[in-house]
This record gives sequence, structure tokens and C-alpha cells, in this order.
Amino acid sequence: MRVVILGGGTSGWMCAAALSGVLKLGQKDSLLDVRLVESAEIGTVGVGEATLPQIKDFNDYLGINEAEFMRRTKATFKLGIELRDWGKLGNNYHHPFGAFGMPMAGVEFQHHWTRANALGKAAPLEDYCYAIQAARRQKFDFPSEDKQSIKSTFSYAYHFDAGLYAAFLREFSEARGLKRTEGKVKNVTLHSDSGNIRSLILESGEEIEGDLFIDCSGFRGLLIEEQLMAGWEDWSKWLPCDRALAVPTERTADFHSYTRSTALAAGWQWRIPLQHRAGNGYCYSSAFISEDEAHKTLMGNLDGAALAEPKLLRFTTGRRKKSWYRNCLTIGLSSGFLEPLESTSLYLVQIAITTFIQLLPSTKSIDPKLAEEFNRLIDTEYKRVRDFLILHYYANTRTDAALWEYTRNMTVPDSLKDKIEQYRHRGRVPNYKDGLFSPPSWVSVLNGQDITAHGYDRMADNIDDATLMEKLETMRGRIQASVDAMPDHADFVGDYCFVPPSKAMMEGAAK
Repeated sequence: MRVVILGGGTSGWMCAAALSGVLKLGQKDSLLDVRLVESAEIGTVGVGEATLPQIKDFNDYLGINEAEFMRRTKATFKLGIELRDWGKLGNNYHHPFGAFGMPMAGVEFQHHWTRANALGKAAPLEDYCYAIQAARRQKFDFPSEDKQSIKSTFSYAYHFDAGLYAAFLREFSEARGLKRTEGKVKNVTLHSDSGNIRSLILESGEEIEGDLFIDCSGFRGLLIEEQLMAGWEDWSKWLPCDRALAVPTERTADFHSYTRSTALAAGWQWRIPLQHRAGNGYCYSSAFISEDEAHKTLMGNLDGAALAEPKLLRFTTGRRKKSWYRNCLTIGLSSGFLEPLESTSLYLVQIAITTFIQLLPSTKSIDPKLAEEFNRLIDTEYKRVRDFLILHYYANTRTDAALWEYTRNMTVPDSLKDKIEQYRHRGRVPNYKDGLFSPPSWVSVLNGQDITAHGYDRMADNIDDATLMEKLETMRGRIQASVDAMPDHADFVGDYCFVPPSKAMMEGAAK
């Protein structure tokens, strides 16, 4: 099967790396012949500087050495996300990459905490989360492999330079037989009988034929939309931010092991610490603020000196109605876009790639059932991420700005309303087989934005009050003692993967 990937950038090269790393490209027994077409003249959107723990699984899947990858991409570690002023002004909570406490007597921890809290004897929920306590103190160490240890209750992700990651994966892919073609697409030909894509014709006159095309052309969707018109499902009524201004700044002494998200009047601002700089941006709704005012707000809220002028990104939140249509698969921004609030962009790229490999056609004639199953699984992923992001906006009591009034009063999907009511009623968070965010993620945002459980799993009553409080205090003490012994995040990065910044590197960051 001849597979043609249109577009480089992070999504294109993640796709190329997965196919070249898992399959035997260029060998006689290879299942695929893969070619990537991109133009150096076409800029890419540098999304994905903050990631989720699944990106480590992806790198491990490819057999990438972690320390080398971090050196090459100027990466740091990430234990979660700090959310400031979400829910209400003055609020500050963390969404951790880890559990709250540990299950007891076969019951999830939040039920025991809810019971103890009702008795007036519980410490704040965040005190029982290893990842949060380490992040708040700017600490880091690798999780324990002993599943009985409290040190095993967290995972981690990375902050990295997305452009450097794409370059790293390009080198990885080409070393394993991936063929790259430089050029712009001038025309696309279709099969007259099926309407499938037949070939790409480049400005150079070269024609590239394929059996399956993977569209990584960004928001434009050159193949999936401009040619095949697969359709778009608009979610901006729930996620109204449609602009982002991004700017790099000098690295500051505040070298934290988490992404920061601060809610502002018309959206929210991010801060992502890398080894050589920090990534910053203002994701906002143009219906509630002008571009000039957003620019002024962002530049007035930076922690360090700006290295460039902010770049503007325009987008509409939503997804393609079909991620795999005819003989075209779409991955990355051409598939859909959900604002970077919870760093899901690269996860959605990753899950699309791994799902495709699991459903890889065995012949050039593609069974439509494969596309149907791919679309079902990807639709589930997008909708569950969508609901989680909507929760951040919907669960607010702010009265200082019109955006927050709007999102608090909007009609949300029934799937989200159901989750909120289940939690309020009994502290229950469904743990689905498919879909990104696990119960601790939902618990952190629900509690962090003052949606509390009125009840709990009655099986938690099998532990008497005195024993419960003793177990909670012991757990809390073990977490504090373990975090005390952890290295500082900056020291750990310095020992493990730090690359001293050069003048050329700093000039490159500014560009």
C-alpha cells in the first residue's frame, strides 16, 4: 500500500515516525511504502509545547531515548496544570497527572475524603495528591515502579519546543526509510469512479500517486475538506475562544514542573517553561475583546522579557464530521481543534496514529468498515475531551466579565450534565474504557471549581471513623515526607538532560 502524508509539522512527523518506527519501510516484507510531502516555505503552527503523559508512551513505543529526546527538544518535566482564577477570582488549584490518595477497602479515595470532610476532619483534597504537592514545591523525580508505594501514584509529561520535536522526529523517520519530498501541491486528482484521491501534483510538475492519503495540512484541510468536503462540526457555542496570541520570553528563575493557565476577562493565558525560554500566550474570544486589547493584556502579564512580537492564530473549535473519509485519513489540526487548555493537541494526534496502525488495511482496497470504526473511536475521544474543556468554563461563578456570564449560562451537552449530576449526587465519576481523562482529572476540576459531592459510596462506611482518620493522616504524612526528599525540578533537569543555551539558540528562539 502506498501511503502519502501531506504536511510536516508536529502531526505529520509524528505520523511518519510511528509508521517508520513500527513498520519495516524500505524492506521487501514491508507492509507500506510511505512518503511525506511538505514545503519548507509553508509555516507550521507550533502547538503542543505542553503535553500529557501519553506522549511518553508514544516515545517509548518508538524506542526513543528519553534523555536524548529531552536534550534535543530543550524539554522539561510536567506534573500537571495549575489553574488560576478559574471558577472564581482568587481561586488556585491543580489538575495533576496522578491520583488523589489511594483506594481503601475497594473504594476510590474521593469517597473516603468526602466522608471525612463531612465530619470536618479532612485536610484539603490536594494534600493527598503526590503530584500536586511535588508541583507546588517545584520538585521532580521519576515515579516508583512499586505499585504499593505512594511514590507510584503519579505520572509525568513534558514541556518542549514543538519545532525541535518535529525536526527530531524527521531525523528519526528518515533514518528508518521514510521518503520526504519537498514541494507545494498545485493540484489534486480524483478517481472518476469512486471519488477517491488519486494523486497530488506538485508545482514542480511531479505527480505523486497513492492508495491512502493522510492529511496533515493544518486548519486548511487541503485534502479532507477542500477536495473531499467531509464537513465540519462547529463547537464554538461551548468553547467560544477563537484566537490565540503566542510569544516566547526569556527563562526566569521560576522553573516550575507544571503548565500555568490563568483565566482572564476574555479567555486565559498560558505559561510553559522550557530549558531555554518560556512559551506564553493568550487564548481569547474575539467576541469579548479586540486584538489590540488582547495584545496589550498579554504583554502586560509576562513574567520575563519578550523575545519576539506575538503571533496571532485564528481558529474555530470543532472537528471534522468524518476523520477518515474515502481514502483520506486526517490527523492533527486538519482533523479538528480544541483549544490548548488541557494540552490535548498532541494526544489527539497520537491516538489517531495508534488507532490507524491497529486498523491498518491489509490490501490496497480499503474496507469501509475500517474507516467506520476509526471514526467511531476518534469521535469518542474528541467528545470526551470537549466535555472536559467545557466544564472549566461552565463551572464558574465569576461576575467580572461577559465571557464568564455567557459560559455559566450556556446549555451544555447532556453527556457533561450527566457527569456533573452523578458527581454531585454520590461523588461518582465514570471510568470509561475509551476516552482521555480518568476520574482523578474530573475530581480535580470539579472540586477545584466548587462542584462538590453531597454523598459518597456507602461502602466507604465499612471503615470506622477513627481508622479512617488515621489512614488519611498517615497517607498525608508519607506524601509530605517523600516530597521533602525529592530533588528540585531545575536540579533534576540539569543533571538529566540540560543543554546550556547558546547565542544561536537564543536567536533561533526569538525567530
